[in-house]
Amino acid sequence: MAQSVITGQVYDAQTKEPLPGVTLSWAEGKSGVTTDANGHFPITGIATKITVSAVGYRTQEITVTPGQAVRVSLEPAIEDLQTVVVTGNREAALRTQTPIAISKLSPRLIEETKPTSIYEVINKTPGVLMVNLGNEQHMMAIRQPMTTNAYFLYLEDGVPIRPMGVFNHNALLELNQFTVSSIEVVKGPVSSIYGPEAVGGAVNFITQRPTAVPTARVGIQADQWGYQRLQFGAGARQGKFGIYVGGLVSRQRNSWLASSDYTKSSYFTRLEYALTVRTRLTGTLSYNDYDSQTSGSVDSTAFFARQYVSTTDFTYRKTFSLRSRLTLEHDWTNGSQSFVTAFFRNNSVGQNPAYAIRWTSGSATATGQINSNDFKSYGVIAQHTQRLKFLNSKLIIGATLDLSPNSYYAYQTEMAAELRADKKSVVRYTLLGERPDLQLANYQAHIHNTAAYMQYEFEPVSKLRVSAGLRYDRMAFDYTNALDKTAGGKAYSQVTPKIGATYDLGTGKGLYANYAKGFAPPALTAIFLKRTTPSASGDLFYYNLQPAKFDNMEIGGWASLLNNKVYVDAALYQMNGTNELLNIRQPDNSTDYQSAGKTLHRGVEIGLTYRPSKQWFLRFGGTHAVHQFVEFTLSQRTSDAIQNVNGKDMPSAPRTLWNTEISYYPLWLTNFRASVEWQHVASWYQNQTNTVGYGGYDFANVRVGYQWKGIELYTNVLNTTNALFATNATRGNNATDRTTYTPAAPRTFVIGLQYSFSGK
Repeated sequence: MAQSVITGQVYDAQTKEPLPGVTLSWAEGKSGVTTDANGHFPITGIATKITVSAVGYRTQEITVTPGQAVRVSLEPAIEDLQTVVVTGNREAALRTQTPIAISKLSPRLIEETKPTSIYEVINKTPGVLMVNLGNEQHMMAIRQPMTTNAYFLYLEDGVPIRPMGVFNHNALLELNQFTVSSIEVVKGPVSSIYGPEAVGGAVNFITQRPTAVPTARVGIQADQWGYQRLQFGAGARQGKFGIYVGGLVSRQRNSWLASSDYTKSSYFTRLEYALTVRTRLTGTLSYNDYDSQTSGSVDSTAFFARQYVSTTDFTYRKTFSLRSRLTLEHDWTNGSQSFVTAFFRNNSVGQNPAYAIRWTSGSATATGQINSNDFKSYGVIAQHTQRLKFLNSKLIIGATLDLSPNSYYAYQTEMAAELRADKKSVVRYTLLGERPDLQLANYQAHIHNTAAYMQYEFEPVSKLRVSAGLRYDRMAFDYTNALDKTAGGKAYSQVTPKIGATYDLGTGKGLYANYAKGFAPPALTAIFLKRTTPSASGDLFYYNLQPAKFDNMEIGGWASLLNNKVYVDAALYQMNGTNELLNIRQPDNSTDYQSAGKTLHRGVEIGLTYRPSKQWFLRFGGTHAVHQFVEFTLSQRTSDAIQNVNGKDMPSAPRTLWNTEISYYPLWLTNFRASVEWQHVASWYQNQTNTVGYGGYDFANVRVGYQWKGIELYTNVLNTTNALFATNATRGNNATDRTTYTPAAPRTFVIGLQYSFSGK
């Protein structure tokens, strides 16, 4: 009997990660088994030919001998985008049964991109623009204008990178991109599962698992502008235990943009232990240390002359983060699943930011600030999925608890402003001194985030699957504000429902629709920002800011055509916002926070892939969207003018975005690849009154690589045509305001060498 048992493991040929849920069948499909969470399977009986199949992979047939142990390496089918995703409901599900707009960036796409910064990958997602601000700094635009607002949720293996209320648009600085296996991007609210801030979308970075066979990767990257990076990763399994470790060290010196040096070190470890066949324990540890000069923007004269000289050579940003989590998972015999995750965060951000400089036209002096934001988090996420025979349904229930003590302080700096002869624009700021005695913010806040959620899925009729969910969130904090010597507490609570459905039309085609609510409470840094003038109620701070609320409706569908050579995924949405927190730029470059009455976000997103042969692959993703004020009155503090901006476009809201790429894999030269990528960003208005615009930009990237016996040499030519453009251009609403530009890098040659080892 022992000799008739066949054991083995199935794993991904690209990442070498074990594959759960793979079907192994024989006897013309009359018998079969599926792999467990670690890709293992046993077959008892007499079988010689076995068919191995999984969603998103090429089906393979193997010949086996009773009593032997086998390993099966499955090749991803890159033209088959009906994949398995986890970000919709925190567990694996078919994309075609998930009634939301979700895109998965595969390990192969990430590996072939060889990004120096994660925006190079994320911008391949239809309807998404991650704005490059240099040195991995960024803003985001997902069903929103390019913004720094807390409307996006960044996750690492399903755990938020930061706690609610302490959003930072630069949070992805604290990520090790080399140890990311795949990325899932949800567009639109997923607040019913993930809670507040998952409004415009959620980005889930899924880390590399311990590999089924011993693996190791080591590589270097460099460009002509002083950028250098060393990166490594290795994984293996032995019995019930698996480990993966990876890291990178990068630095930049004397770049094309003055005063933009930076250094980053990032390390990651993932451990897995199989307590039983059905029970697993997973632990991760992520360490990141980042130190960068923040050169800020340049004025129009320097921008158009391509003289990228910073107006500030003393500004900086320093971040440190340590994150860990421990997850216990169990698979029940009827297909139900449970998990409990305990997590910890330790984070600090210290900076002298260029965006905090205040200067009034004609003045020879200016002010800035130095600030520090530190927090620790202790939390738990628990979820159970119960599968039911009734209507092929399942019930998901879960709860989260996040306790995050947070401290923040800021004080003023004084600068000299050297003007050009025309006295219209600042050429350079010089730091004269720090003024710790002039405090701008100083508070302690203990954040208590609690939530409970429930989701039910069922099939009332064949091929129609309905999903309904409900979540209750409460963000509360106790605070002590040293500036106005007050103490107290504040809480925001909200119920966010959602309902959606998918319908399988057959032959690789389907439709979906959903309705979802989302909300985002104001960040603590906005609440405790000191007002220039007290509010009508006498508050010196923004204690009465209201949460932003959103209603999102969308319909979409997918279709596989021409024998899976063409795949189309599209969505049409409308999201109505209330009380959006907007930054109204003032003449001295300061920000006045105001809650917009109503806003409208409406658009269409489309993704398309075409694989006519094994040698060619075409990918296109884009959106056309409108982001407008519906009901909002703009008040300028420097005058009595009140301007109605109803019907006007929101600033920094290009109506059209697209990213397309053609890849070539010649049969006559095995392991060679080449691709050309085109990014288009349409024009946008720079201010709320729509009086000044920026023309948008287009640029191209070329990537070439060749691998021989595990050694890969590659080059990425970014901004191939050396186009002059700014990734961000903003201006205030006053006639005397000036445009500031965040220039994009000129043509850049990234050269890399990587060695990959894989055992048997």
